[in-house]
Amino acid sequence: MRRQALRPGAVAGYVAHVSWISDAGERLQGTLAGAVARLPPGVLRLLAGGPPVRVDGLVLEPEVQLALRMLRARGHRGLETMTPAAARAEIRRSARIFAGRPIAMAAVETRTVPGPAGPLSARLYVPPEVDPPRPLVVYYHGGGWVVGDLDTHDATCRRLAQQARTAVLAVDYRLAPEHRFPAAVEDALAAFAWAAREARALGCDPARIAVAGDSAGGTLAAVTARLAVRAGGPRPIAQLLIYPVTDLSTKHASYRRFGEGFFLTEAEMDWYRAHYLPDESAARDARASPLLATDLHDLPPAVVVTAGFDVLRDEGEAYAERLKQAGVPVELRRAAGLIHGFANAAGTSPVARCAMDDAARRLSERLRIH
Repeated sequence: MRRQALRPGAVAGYVAHVSWISDAGERLQGTLAGAVARLPPGVLRLLAGGPPVRVDGLVLEPEVQLALRMLRARGHRGLETMTPAAARAEIRRSARIFAGRPIAMAAVETRTVPGPAGPLSARLYVPPEVDPPRPLVVYYHGGGWVVGDLDTHDATCRRLAQQARTAVLAVDYRLAPEHRFPAAVEDALAAFAWAAREARALGCDPARIAVAGDSAGGTLAAVTARLAVRAGGPRPIAQLLIYPVTDLSTKHASYRRFGEGFFLTEAEMDWYRAHYLPDESAARDARASPLLATDLHDLPPAVVVTAGFDVLRDEGEAYAERLKQAGVPVELRRAAGLIHGFANAAGTSPVARCAMDDAARRLSERLRIH
């Protein structure tokens, strides 16, 4: 049976229909997003409208191109137009839409971690069929140090635990602007130190603890790894840095290429930076901008993941190169056709899922799981 081609008018009507449906409820939106992402690439190209997006020698994945078109059709607002409270609510709503069906765990436990300014909430994910003593990953969520929490990254932590076959301890560090730099760094380091002390009580192997995070959380993971090593105490065995912020002191070339139209914008990064840093001098502190650190030798092996169409791409890859020059074993993985935030879309996006599963497997190898 011959397939009927989609007419341009039908494509426009479909996208308008998607925009209307997007107001019908979070569960429906998530189901729709997953269904659309599974369409054949040719159909996705038609629905995305226009020719493939090519920048800097890279081609945007068709499902991402369509997702960005759908966001524009809905009148998507940048977080820089919102208050921190409104932005947090928006990120929580978005996370629920793209989380997908929850991945089953053997246990998900609420924990309390002592922090330098009071107790921190945490969540321990234990995957099935991984007997103690398990490896452990201390995970720091993304969100520009302003938004995000344990719930926004629940799906991400479940996937990492499943695919890397490791326990994951997610940490709810203090957020800005209520708690500006270096509060998040202090919390991240305290959480790692606690995890190292309590590893056996958590059913984990104290010799196999890694740090990981996405975006701002990737920054915290990188900084925690360096500070833990320099402190001379327990040190991570590996670090997984997913599109990390590594330099708040300047804007790298990827800001010019992808500063508008690819989900995370230059304006949003300016908004995050303004809320996080107490003053301009803080941007040159290596705890805020790990790319500026002079002592990167002897750090744990790193898996650095970047997105091709991301304002943060170049600084993340520059950090991977700095680690390599310092003699640190590094695997740099560029998800060429993806945008910032793909880790949170793995529940509904096949291409995001592939990128996240690849990162998890490479971390698993660093943890020496057999």
